[in-house]
Amino acid sequence: MKKSLELTKRMFLTGSASIAGLALSGCTTASRLSEKPAAPLGNKSFALMYGPLRDEKFPILGVNLQKIKRKFYRQEVDFSTDEPVGTIIVNTKTFFLHLVQEKEKAIRYGVGLGREGFAWSGKARVGWKQQWPKWIPPDEMIERQPKLAKYSATNGGMAPGINNPLGARALYIFQGRKDTLYRLHGTGEDWSIGNAVSSGCVRLLNHDIIDLYRRVPTGSRIVVV
Repeated sequence: MKKSLELTKRMFLTGSASIAGLALSGCTTASRLSEKPAAPLGNKSFALMYGPLRDEKFPILGVNLQKIKRKFYRQEVDFSTDEPVGTIIVNTKTFFLHLVQEKEKAIRYGVGLGREGFAWSGKARVGWKQQWPKWIPPDEMIERQPKLAKYSATNGGMAPGINNPLGARALYIFQGRKDTLYRLHGTGEDWSIGNAVSSGCVRLLNHDIIDLYRRVPTGSRIVVV
């Protein structure tokens, strides 16, 4: 299969985020990040931007910002790329997700990535979006952790909720009509942002995945490098 059309699974080296050989074949994406101090989007302070979300189906607590490096707070940055506006670019080396904007800008989000699972790279699209999704662990994960069998597809998965591993929103990554089983999803584990912790999917703070979910339509382009 062509590298530019498949998501490739690669083990993390030494259990960290140091990943070798994940550059995309034929992808000319490049970035220029802002050197300006981090500033929140709009007129809100970071404390307000990441404050409690009481109007959600399952109320979300405010984020403990002391557990996250400031560079991983949601913010607008300078960003130069050949990818079109609206593209989601995930950089597995920097733990950043960029949503490409006009005039060489991007909205940047911090993410958590796979450690015991797999690093992945390639080009795909948002095939489906879901608010407060169910979670169905893949068969391979159930084989490694049999206690998760109660959440299998046969058993209906884990119900939505604040403790569901997919969090408040999920963007399902497809190639063509095929579900890759990878997700961009929320998490309440604020300490995990900027770290290698999950089982292969890309996790954002619940506040950030709600923001991203609102900005990107189904079919949006995804590039993982």
